[in-house]
Amino acid sequence: MTDPVRFPVEPWCLRETFLDVDQLAQMESLFALSNGHVGLRANLDEGEPHAIPGTYLGSFYEGRPLPYAEAGYGYPESGQTLVNVTNGKIMRLLVDDTPFDVRYGELLDHERTLDFRAGTLRRTADWRSPAGSHVRVTSTRLVSFVHRAVAAIEYEVEAVGLQTRIILQSELVANEAPPVNVGDDPRVAAALERPLLPIDADVTKSGAVLLHRTKSSGLLMGAGMEHVVEAPGRHTVDSEIRDDWARTTVVCTLQPGEKLRVVKYIGYGWSSTRSAPAVRDQVEAALTGASYAGWSGLTGTQRDYLDDFWKSADVEVDGDPVVQQAVRFGLFHVLQAGARTERRAIAAKGLTGPGYDGHAFWDTEGYVLPLLTLTIPDATADALRWRASTLDLARARAKTLGLDGAAFAWRTINGEEASAYWPAGTAAFHINADIASAFEHYRLVTGDLALELECGLAVLVETARLWMSIGHHDRHGAWHIDGVTGPDEYTAVADDNVFTNLMAARNLRAAADACVRHPQNAAQLGVSVEDVAAWRDAASAVFIPYDEELGVHPQCGNFTRYGEWDFDGSVDQYPLMLHSPYFQLYRKQVIKQADLVLAMHWCGDSFTPDQKARNIDYYERRTVRDSSLSACTQAVMCAEVGHLELAHRYLHEAALMDLHDLHHNTKDGLHIASLAGGWSALVEGFGGLREHHSLLTLAPALPEGITRLAFRVRWWGMRLLVEVADGQVECSLPGQTDRTMSLVLYDEQVEVTCAKSVRRPLRHRLALLPTPTQPSGREPLMDGDPAYAALDLGIRELDDRA
Repeated sequence: MTDPVRFPVEPWCLRETFLDVDQLAQMESLFALSNGHVGLRANLDEGEPHAIPGTYLGSFYEGRPLPYAEAGYGYPESGQTLVNVTNGKIMRLLVDDTPFDVRYGELLDHERTLDFRAGTLRRTADWRSPAGSHVRVTSTRLVSFVHRAVAAIEYEVEAVGLQTRIILQSELVANEAPPVNVGDDPRVAAALERPLLPIDADVTKSGAVLLHRTKSSGLLMGAGMEHVVEAPGRHTVDSEIRDDWARTTVVCTLQPGEKLRVVKYIGYGWSSTRSAPAVRDQVEAALTGASYAGWSGLTGTQRDYLDDFWKSADVEVDGDPVVQQAVRFGLFHVLQAGARTERRAIAAKGLTGPGYDGHAFWDTEGYVLPLLTLTIPDATADALRWRASTLDLARARAKTLGLDGAAFAWRTINGEEASAYWPAGTAAFHINADIASAFEHYRLVTGDLALELECGLAVLVETARLWMSIGHHDRHGAWHIDGVTGPDEYTAVADDNVFTNLMAARNLRAAADACVRHPQNAAQLGVSVEDVAAWRDAASAVFIPYDEELGVHPQCGNFTRYGEWDFDGSVDQYPLMLHSPYFQLYRKQVIKQADLVLAMHWCGDSFTPDQKARNIDYYERRTVRDSSLSACTQAVMCAEVGHLELAHRYLHEAALMDLHDLHHNTKDGLHIASLAGGWSALVEGFGGLREHHSLLTLAPALPEGITRLAFRVRWWGMRLLVEVADGQVECSLPGQTDRTMSLVLYDEQVEVTCAKSVRRPLRHRLALLPTPTQPSGREPLMDGDPAYAALDLGIRELDDRA
């Protein structure tokens, strides 16, 4: 586990106070910068030492064959792997002919700060070479939110004590050697080994542009750099180039106290259809725009962009400074993952690392987009446009499976299915309803029908057709969905998964309602009145199993009669899929991640308060959280049923998943969905935020450890501030003019105006049942607990998606 002492608890930044080369991989992920289009892992400026070199472009991938011991009909034949593209971060420094390398000489001081308001990574290093030369290095790095294709570095070197000759080599490097450990599949290694073929190279006095094309996927990309150099006295600047690298070298001599300052502008572009000259011109235009803005212009617009974001998204937490830092860290990285994807996929790791091959899953629509929709809805619209752009591939996939409509890919970069494991991949059809739900959520939160007309209606219609070809009515009229996998991948290929059934019913209703809103467009899609009636009939007849004897909902048809798992014998065997055969997991009452509990979160109107309390009591005792997607949902639902202190513990697990490396795989990239889940635990859990019949509803309640909670969301273009403190709940519209917002606060519909806020007493939330226990060894621990410092879950999230 990453040492928490490394990071002082500060509300608006993440600061690393010393450098540990043994933890470079985790730090490279935590301090990564991105805007959704360009992503830079936080490799040291000098390029070495590094753990996983990483420069990524959103959805820029290489194809590779998928391995099967025994293939079957309908299995996808090829996969996609995110490519580490041309690295423009490298600034090699030689001090009196000695390379600046933190492993040699004496590193007197080293600090890095990720600033959530400035959107920059700042690094300071105080270093003495083995020969005694002493320099202070300061670098500031950014990936621009305003200039989509631009990154920039300000690099300063100061001589200390003696006259010092400085040689700075700024580079572009393609086809960097991949990490040694890329898994057991040689096909992956082949895809990563020199994936870029050189196409063109052009050098200028102070920079260069390199063009490359992937071998298999045929994608063309360009990377370029330009420099502004400020140095005292005489200095030289020269550039040279080869197929896979370019270098601009600055040479000068510094007297004690003098500084060399270099601003490096880095531009990127890629396309699957445009010509090499067009991509080259795109890169050069990005560099020209960056140079025109200048360093101060880039940093100024970066802060302005983030100031506007925080006005709509900030969460304030008094009483728990650890969570305060963690939730802003999470919000910042979720923004980085989705801000400028612009019709390309938001990957499960964003652009922070190579985990999951850079694939997008249901995490995007299920966990990330709800946050973005309520804070920066334009980003959601672009993410949904990307999904809709894959509709033809989804139609083809459904046809291959012998189904109507569209079956969206379980894991993908370009829209084609890349999951080689049927039970936890294709059989998890719920992703289609998750996507439909994201379109519907966007419409409800924004009031925008344009996206629905543009592409959402087609997605709703085709997913509804899919459900009608999967589901069926029994002889009594009930509608069932058999042979599918819900969110819990330890209970696979089961009948009547409650989550899937409820989400499919919601999908069918949403499609029917959308067709009524847009009858002409629906007719163009071939939707008849009979189709709409059939969708509504199936949704109203959906079968939801219920165990009358136990008073709980079985997660799937017969789940409560499965054998019990021996949790006492599994204390040191998590994650279970690494220690137990799937055959045993599939037939026992053991749950990898929230499933029935997630159904209560997303489809809360389908359960009574008593049912929610009893279901929580039952499933808490059987859920082992072998996935990072679970703790946040358990936090939300435990808070709703009154287990506020338990919810607070789950909040810590979700929010600190990466900061404390709880799953021992932060090195491969951040868990973007879990970071969004920290926000969800606070806003939806303790804030009680829900959408109900086109109204926003709130029912706040706080645990003892949080004395004040304030959060901001967007609703129909308005910015709502909710503040819970001193026994009061206040809702206001700061900075708005001539707007009125209707919402439900607890059980009362109220009107909030720009001139008058609404205040009501904070209500206590009482639990109907005692606080439930968890499986042996899986109790959530909170930062500050005596056992937390020694926490060693001993798990890696090598789940079925690995």
